[in-house]
Formats: sequence, structure tokens, C-alpha cells
Amino acid sequence: MISVFVEKNNINGKIVEINDKKDINHLKNSFRLKISDVVRVVDGEKEYITHIIGIDKKNILLEIDRVNENDENIDISIDIAMGIIKNDKMDLIIQKLTEIGIDKIIPTILERTVVKVKEKKEKWDIIAKEALKQCQGIKLPIITEPLKLKNIKFDEYDLVIIPYEADKEHKMLNVIEKYKGKNIKKILYIIGSEGGFSEMEIEYLKKINNSEIVTLGKRILRAETAAIVAGGILVNGFK
Repeated sequence: MISVFVEKNNINGKIVEINDKKDINHLKNSFRLKISDVVRVVDGEKEYITHIIGIDKKNILLEIDRVNENDENIDISIDIAMGIIKNDKMDLIIQKLTEIGIDKIIPTILERTVVKVKEKKEKWDIIAKEALKQCQGIKLPIITEPLKLKNIKFDEYDLVIIPYEADKEHKMLNVIEKYKGKNIKKILYIIGSEGGFSEMEIEYLKKINNSEIVTLGKRILRAETAAIVAGGILVNGFK
């Protein structure tokens, strides 16, 4: 089913207005949709099954037939603090973590972060919205402004997981088994940038309440691979 992402202010009662030129072009010219055709709409929280009631050069009007709430497990939130890496790799991470179902992405400035990013890039939200349409998801991840490690509110989390290449013993699956079934509501996992974590950062993270240093296996993974692999394991292990 063809999907479109809209902002909440584009939904008024049972009517949805699509006024984004790119979406209008896709629906009219690429998909050649017409009056009465069905379109799936998401606003980051809910899914709307609609049909077209009006097509114009400047907008397309849809009428809502059915509203579906997010059917994912909303009792557990899984966030990532991602060490900022180079542009195309960071874009890939945001795309894939959206598909997996990560709730919040915190771009994180670490000691070995090479890329100089002081504020959130507008394209990150665009990438997440496109990925959400592709994977037929409903909930859009929150992408925060970049933060330094010390500014992350670790006390908000029941469990903090740090995949670290120097750890060889503590498997993530064993950690999941240890905490699963307990009253875990919010989980944060932290991935280093291209240069990994410094020893000072690891020592700092070890002192955080309910933190667990883990291994993702014998091979040393690239930052973007580690972010996707660890996210997939956690989502499937807890949600």
C-alpha cells in the first residue's frame, strides 16, 4: 500500500491534506493515483487508511476511513546514544534504526568524534520519515540535538548497554536474559564513533547505575554496523 507521511496539522477531523510538492508529484505522476484510490497515511503516532477525494496542483485531499494505533510494544522504550560519524554513514544509521523501531536517536559527541556537528541536520528527520514509509511503520523516532556524553540524562534509563570491542565475555543475549521480565521501561545503548570509546569514557560509563559493558562477538564491527546489529538484538529481545 502506498504510504505518505504528514504532519499532525495536516489532519483536520476526517480530512487529510497533502501539500508537499514531492508527495503530490509521486502520487499523481509516479503512482498515477486518482479519486477513490486508497492511501496509507502516518503522522508518527497513528496510521490512517484513507481514500482520495480531491486532486489539485497544490494539494491532494484524503478522507479517513480507519485509524490504527501504533501496535508496537510501547511499554518499553529503546533509545540509542550514537557517536556522530561521517555524513553518509550517519544517514544510513538513521534510516536503518527507524526501520528497526528505535524510539530515540541521540547524536553524541565523544572524545574521538571527528565530524564537527553542533546542531541537528534537517535531513536526518527527512531520512527517518522516508524510512518509516518504506518499512510501513507508524512511530517516528525522535532525533535530538547533538549532546556531549556528560549531558545525557542517564538517570532516566533502567538499563544502559555499552557494546565495547575490548570486552570478550559479557554477551548481549546474556544481559537481555538477566533483565528480561524485570520492570524495565527505558533502555539506552551507546555506540562509539569511528575511533571507538576512549578509556576515560569507558570508565565513566562503568560508573553509571545499571550499566552493562557487553560484546557483540569476536569481530570488530564498524560503528554503523554495531549500531544496527545491537539495535536489532535489543528490539527483538525486549519488545
